[in-house]
Amino acid sequence: MANFVHEGDLPDGVFEGAEIIAIDSETMGLRLRRDPLCVVQLSAGDGDAHVVRLSRPDYDCPNLKALLTNPKVLKLFHFGRFDIAMFELHLGVVTAPVYCTKIASKLARTYTDRHGLKDVTRELLGVELSKVQQSSDWGAPSLSVDQVAYAASDVLHLHGLRLKLNAMLEREGRMALAQHAFDYLPHRASLDLAGWEEMDIFAHS
Repeated sequence: MANFVHEGDLPDGVFEGAEIIAIDSETMGLRLRRDPLCVVQLSAGDGDAHVVRLSRPDYDCPNLKALLTNPKVLKLFHFGRFDIAMFELHLGVVTAPVYCTKIASKLARTYTDRHGLKDVTRELLGVELSKVQQSSDWGAPSLSVDQVAYAASDVLHLHGLRLKLNAMLEREGRMALAQHAFDYLPHRASLDLAGWEEMDIFAHS
């Protein structure tokens, strides 16, 4: 297992032939229009992680953008709603097709209200994730070793979680429902950017 750090963009051909890529991002905060996108981390499920420190404010990353919009590559997230909105806002692309382990967890693990990545990974994979670097300065001129390790840990286990959650969804007869939710996710992110972030448009009132 190795972690690779790239400046500005993914190298050419780094994920050539991959059909499923786990993706996460790091920002300066959780406000869509206030806080910039700083880092994107990715893994093909082979034990390696690629951490891209983006060039702001131009975000010139054609290889990353091509991957996010490649219809033949499934993009795997945990709480993809935020990442997908950030990519649309700052990179100008709509990420699809997608799978979200948080949505899958909420549909499959109805016996709990603990659907954070740390909780799901602990239960389903027996892996304890550290969140020490979650609230660090991701806009710094360089990333620390600890930041890179943290970023990598957020994508290295998503492939395994998807397999476990798919088995549970199939068992409970909810796989088709989950797929419809995944297909809707990029549209939900667009609604967030358009001003409906705090509103449930399906609610009666």
